Amino acid sequence: MKALMGLLVLIIIILLILSTCVKIVPQAHAVIVERLGAYLGTWSVGLHVKMPFIDRIAKRVILKEQVVDFPPQPVITKDNVTMKIDTVVFFQITDPKLYTYGVENPIMAIENLTATTLRNIIGDLELDQTLTSRETINTKMRSALDVATDPWGIKVNRVELKNIIPPAAIQDAMEKQMKAERERRESILRAEGEKRSTILVAEGKKQSAILDAEADKESAILRAEAEKEKRIREAEGQAEAILKIQQATADGIRFVKAAGADDAVLQLKSLEAFAKAADGQATKIIIPSEIQGLAGLVRSVAEVAKEE
Repeated sequence: MKALMGLLVLIIIILLILSTCVKIVPQAHAVIVERLGAYLGTWSVGLHVKMPFIDRIAKRVILKEQVVDFPPQPVITKDNVTMKIDTVVFFQITDPKLYTYGVENPIMAIENLTATTLRNIIGDLELDQTLTSRETINTKMRSALDVATDPWGIKVNRVELKNIIPPAAIQDAMEKQMKAERERRESILRAEGEKRSTILVAEGKKQSAILDAEADKESAILRAEAEKEKRIREAEGQAEAILKIQQATADGIRFVKAAGADDAVLQLKSLEAFAKAADGQATKIIIPSEIQGLAGLVRSVAEVAKEE
C-alpha cells in the first residue's frame, strides 16, 4: 500500500515537471532559452519542450512595435536658449538574442541615447529653427538612434518631438508676436474688404449711370421716331387733302364744262376761288386780269341796281 502511494506521488511529480517543460509561444512573441546558463536557442510561435532542470527560459520578448514616451529633457539651442523637449520613440525588436544579451536595460539605454542625440541636434540650431524644423529633427534623430540601437537588435521606426517648451519669457514674447500678427492680418483683411466694398459701390454707380444713359438714349430715339412718324402722318394727311381738293376742283371743272357754262360763269367761279384765297394767310395776292375785269363788271351791275 505504501509502495502504491509512493508510486502515485512519483507519477504526480513527474507530471508536474513535464508540465513545466512544455511551453507554448504566442503570436508576435519569442522566448530565449538557456541550457546550463548558456544561450541554447530562440523559440518562435508554437509548442516547445525544454529539458527539465538544465534548460530555462531566460527572457520573453515582444516582437510587436512598441512606443516609449520619455519625459521632457532640457536642451540648449545655438543661441543659448534653454528649453525642454519630450520625445516619443517607436521601436521594434528584430533580434531577440541581441536584445537579450546586447544591453542590460534597453529602454533606459534608448532614453539616454535619445537625450544625448537630441542635445547634439538642437545645439546646432537656433530657437526659430528649432520651432520650425520638427520634421528635420525627427528624421535626424530616427537615423541616429536606428544606427546606435542596431547592435542591440532594436530597429527605431520613428521619433516624434511631442512638445517643445521654451522659457516663460520667450513664450510671452511669442504670444505677443502672434497677437500682433493676427491683428495685422485682421487689419489687412478689413482694408481689403473696405476696398472691395468701395470698388463694388463704384461699379454699381457706373453701371447705374450707363443704364440711365442707355435709357435716355432709348427714350430720345423713341421720341424722334414718334416725331418722325407724326410728321409722316401729317404729310400724308396734307397730301391726301390736297389730292382730294384737286380732285374736287377737277370734278367741278368737268361739271361746269358738262353744263356748258359761259365765260361769265367761269369768271364768277374764279372770283369765288379768289375770295377763298384772300381768306388765307398769304400777305401778297396777284389778281389775274380776267378777275379784274370781272370785278369792274360786278361794280357796274351793282351801280345799275342801285339806280333802279
